[in-house]
Amino acid sequence: MTISSFASRVVLSAALLAAFSAPTAFAASQVSVPVVTGLPDFTDLIERVGPAVVNIRTTEKVKLGQGSPGDEEMQEFLRRFFGQQIPRPSPRGKRGAPQQEEEVQRGVGSGFVISNDGLVLTNAHVVEGADEVLVTLTDRREFKAKVLGADKRSDVAVLKLDATNLPYLKTGDSSKIRVGEWVIAIGSPFNLENSVSAGIISAKARDTGDYLPLIQTDVAVNPGNSGGPLINMRGEVIGINSQIATLSGGYNGISFAVPIDEAMRVSDQLRKTGKVARGRLGVQIGEVGKDVAESLGLGKARGAEVALVEPGGPADKAGIKVGDIILKFNGVAIERSGDLPRQVGGSAIGSRAVVTVWRKGAQLDIPVTVAQLEDEKPAAKPAPKKPKPEAVPNALGLHVSDLSDAQRKELKQDAVLVDSAEGVAARADVRPGDLILQVNNVEVKDAKQFNAMVAKLDPKKPVALLVRRDTVTAYRVIRPRQ
Repeated sequence: MTISSFASRVVLSAALLAAFSAPTAFAASQVSVPVVTGLPDFTDLIERVGPAVVNIRTTEKVKLGQGSPGDEEMQEFLRRFFGQQIPRPSPRGKRGAPQQEEEVQRGVGSGFVISNDGLVLTNAHVVEGADEVLVTLTDRREFKAKVLGADKRSDVAVLKLDATNLPYLKTGDSSKIRVGEWVIAIGSPFNLENSVSAGIISAKARDTGDYLPLIQTDVAVNPGNSGGPLINMRGEVIGINSQIATLSGGYNGISFAVPIDEAMRVSDQLRKTGKVARGRLGVQIGEVGKDVAESLGLGKARGAEVALVEPGGPADKAGIKVGDIILKFNGVAIERSGDLPRQVGGSAIGSRAVVTVWRKGAQLDIPVTVAQLEDEKPAAKPAPKKPKPEAVPNALGLHVSDLSDAQRKELKQDAVLVDSAEGVAARADVRPGDLILQVNNVEVKDAKQFNAMVAKLDPKKPVALLVRRDTVTAYRVIRPRQ
């Protein structure tokens, strides 16, 4: 049944209309909703903004005999959504023979002009690894672009064209966007230049990355759309189309865009220095669950749990400890763990900040000096701890033992070693080899003290254990008899 045929069968009787218009006891709580009378017309908007959207092709030099880099759209898709390229066969030919280089197309993407003198914004992954970047305008003019800078963490890149008097887009205010408002995307999906799709904003500040709360939409975005603009009904850019959520490799109804406010802050630094400087505290953090919050007396779940403190880092020097719950950074509330890296990352390098933590039932304000975030390095995994055979059982189903002098010296604090875990402890993900540092905010000294504390626990109340596994520390909430 079509929409029109269905609509023709909807009839409201006079009695039904009267029933809807009659006053009711709950009329005061009813919400007044504006009536949508028709769909928007995008034609004038697209004519106005379309000329400022560009097609981007990248090339790279490969040695003859390495084979084709593969289909350009699939290459761009694999690089973006799987972090890899199609493997190329090893070079063939005579050993020791000199190999010639050939320039081949590497990928396609989109971008948009933000100034009449040729500044172009796109995604960092569109130009990553390219030897040459070619930008084509809607009037078929083509330019070789210079990459002024690219930032992987925000997925923003800035290009410069040797041109003047170019059409350009006006940037909007992504902090004022509303869920449900109409937006359009223009780009080159599968190298189909100046393709337009439309939809609505599905969610704001979607947590999909450490440093950027992305805009979620239902606008059709496919490989090749990357780097193109997300435009509101006023013709303003409010985001850079960057990612899709997909199971099939194509558009599945969910796409994400980098907010233009964040993108412009990044682009300003890229234009000035070619890179982006971000602040860091030197901690690994985790989300605070409801059970942990209640056990620690926080009330509601909020803040960021400190799971690891980098030795010699800013947090370590300031006195921030594993198990602390960071509630504020420079007075700004940290509602979710993802809020912290964004606040710290936007801080000036070398600046002094105040970190408010929850420790042992009280708030502490700790001054800290913000350092510069460097390239991520994989953390070395320490050798697993060997449990001791002799252990004392307790009401939580835990068998624990004391640390050796060498283990205590390595850890730089007291704790007990979990030899075995069963029952409620196992269900709370406490495992053999874990180290227990605290019980309900009380530091653990040895196995005798730990078992004594467990024996005095109220079986009706949850217990928060601060547990260290390898290099990561987190709370585990269990009940003695559940």
